[in-house]
Amino acid sequence: MVIQIWLLIGVVVGLLTIATAIGQVLKRQSDLNLNPAAVATFNTRLRAWWIICCLVALAFVVSPWITVVLFGFLSFWALREFITLTPTRPGDHRALFWVFFLFTPMQYFLVGMDSPQPGLGTYELYSIAIPVYGFLFIPARVAIAGDFKRFLERIAKIQCGLLVCVYFLSFAPAMLFLNLESAEDSAASPELLLFFFVVMVLFSDAMQFVWGRAYGKHVIAPSINATRTWEGMICGAVTTALVGMALYWATPFPSPWQAALMSLIISVMAFAGGMTMSAIKRDRGVKDYGTLVEGHSGLLDRIDSICFAAPVFYHVTRYFFTAS
Repeated sequence: MVIQIWLLIGVVVGLLTIATAIGQVLKRQSDLNLNPAAVATFNTRLRAWWIICCLVALAFVVSPWITVVLFGFLSFWALREFITLTPTRPGDHRALFWVFFLFTPMQYFLVGMDSPQPGLGTYELYSIAIPVYGFLFIPARVAIAGDFKRFLERIAKIQCGLLVCVYFLSFAPAMLFLNLESAEDSAASPELLLFFFVVMVLFSDAMQFVWGRAYGKHVIAPSINATRTWEGMICGAVTTALVGMALYWATPFPSPWQAALMSLIISVMAFAGGMTMSAIKRDRGVKDYGTLVEGHSGLLDRIDSICFAAPVFYHVTRYFFTAS
C-alpha cells in the first residue's frame, strides 16, 4: 500500500508540475489574447493546490489524527472568513463563541474517534451533532440575547457557515475511517481514497477553468460567475471522469467505470460548491472571502469545492463500497 501511496503522490506532483509549466508559459504569451487576470488567477490557484496536496499527503502519511486536526484548523479559518463576510450584532457573539469553540472542535473530535470496526464508530454522532443539536442551539441562544432585529437573516448566516465550513468539510477526514470492502484484498485504503478525492476535486477545478477559457461560449449565470460556462463544466467533468478511471487502482472501486462515475460526482459537486459560494460573495458585494496570504484569495475560495463534494462522495462510498 505504501508503494501505491507514493506512486499516486508522484502522479499528482507530475500533473501539478505540468500545469505550473503551462501557467508560466501562458503568463509570458501575450500574443494569445488571453485575459491576464484570468491567467494570474489560474497560477494563484496552482500555488494553493500545491500547498493543499502537500499538506494532505504529509498529514495522512504521518497519522490519521494529524489529518483530522489539519482539517479542523481549515474549518475554523474558513468559518471565520465566512462569518466575517457580514457584520454581526452583539446578540450573536455568545452563539458564535459556542459555534467556534464547542461545535467545531466537537465535530472533529467525534470524527477522529470513529472506527471502521462495526459497533465502535461515532458516525451516528457526528452525522447529526451539527444539523440537529447545533441548528437547534443557534436560534435559541440568539433569541435569549434579546435582539430580534434581522433575526432570521442572522441565524441563517451562522447556520449556513457552520454547515458548509465545518459539517460538510469534516466528511473529508472522515473518509480515513471507512471500512472499505477492498481494503484487505487490494491496494486500496482509506488514505489513498482521501488523497484521490482531494486530487480529483483540484483537478476538476483546473479542467473546468482551462476548458472554460479555451472553448467556453455559454456562461451559465453571468451575474453569479462570468467565467463558468457550460462547456467548461461538461468538458471538465468528462476529463475528470477519464482521469479517475485511469487512477482506479488507487481507490476501493472494483472497476474503472465505477471510479469514473465517482469522479464525475466529485466534479459536479465541486462545480456546485464554486457556484454556490460565488453567489454568496455576490450577495455580500465582495470578490474574495479573505486574504489568508497576501496576494491570494481567502482560504474558503480555495476549499469551497471540497466542502460541497466531500459529504456526497463520502456517503456514496459508504453506502456502496464499504463492508457491512
